[in-house]
Amino acid sequence: MVIIGTITLILLIIFLAFYLTDPRRMINGFLFNLFICSFLIFCGYVGFSSEIMIFKLIALIPTVLFLLFISAFGLFALGVGLFLNGRILMKKESRRFSNSLTLILGIFLLVLFLFRIMNTERFFSTEFHPLYTGATLIIVYFFLHLTNFLTAYFLYQFNKPKLNQDFIIVLGSGLINDKVPPLLASRINKAIDFYWKQAAATFPPIILFSGGQGQDENLPEAEAMQKYAVEKGIPSEHTLTETRSVNTLQNMLYSKQIMDSIKGDQYNSIFTTNNFHLFRASLYAKMAGLKSQGIGSKTAFYYWPNAMIREYIAIIVMQRKRHTIVVGTILGGSILLTLLSLLIVLFS
Repeated sequence: MVIIGTITLILLIIFLAFYLTDPRRMINGFLFNLFICSFLIFCGYVGFSSEIMIFKLIALIPTVLFLLFISAFGLFALGVGLFLNGRILMKKESRRFSNSLTLILGIFLLVLFLFRIMNTERFFSTEFHPLYTGATLIIVYFFLHLTNFLTAYFLYQFNKPKLNQDFIIVLGSGLINDKVPPLLASRINKAIDFYWKQAAATFPPIILFSGGQGQDENLPEAEAMQKYAVEKGIPSEHTLTETRSVNTLQNMLYSKQIMDSIKGDQYNSIFTTNNFHLFRASLYAKMAGLKSQGIGSKTAFYYWPNAMIREYIAIIVMQRKRHTIVVGTILGGSILLTLLSLLIVLFS
């Protein structure tokens, strides 16, 4: 018990050292998950070794929940939930492909659930089992990576910037008929709320609206955002626009250039975006050399799962070299073992 408790404490210290140094890290999710697993093992050991029944029950509850989650039932429940969410989203929003990701993932998980029940491995000859095992390992790898991403995302939501910011960067998300749509308005409103809180406590920051002009837009997005904020009562002299960017990384890079030209490198800044986009935007801020942390505006619950899938796909693309190496190694090993098995059968 002492050894498990010591390991749990060490994992907690390591996690806090990484998270408090910089919450904009994927490894924070991995370290926190390691700590939680160790903590649950410790609690389970203490609970089941105790003679007190209430302690045994307390230890049993997380164990049962975990087993249900990783079981076929958990896979089935998740698949059904995503399938239903996908139908709701496509009814409330447009029927674009980008809005069908939860529906697609739900169907995939339900098919995977059927495969597990049917035990499809028995339909393959023994020589092809390495390929089946390789496919399973790839699915497990991405499941663990997704878990780490969701944990890192969740932890980043607790970020609370101080009321000493020189700039608030508002990230664009596109106009509709040259007007600020609700999704973008929520980002601007978040910046406005922070502006008034800081103005009342210390000094008013400058709100920097970042967004270029799309092919179907008659004005830069940043100018429409600025107009919206001024109409909401923000003094125009406390606003700036960055009108060249067409993606989040450029939002950060071009905004940094403007802030550097005004304050050098001695300034504090934050950015606002929707909560589902917050963690990935923080990674781009880090790539651009900004120390900025972010604050997120709320998103409708039905929209959140699909948005998170898009975010995760974008994270995979950002880290595609690493994933290509891992997946390539697994596939290469599986194919090699399969070929060796076939050669043994052929020459035996």
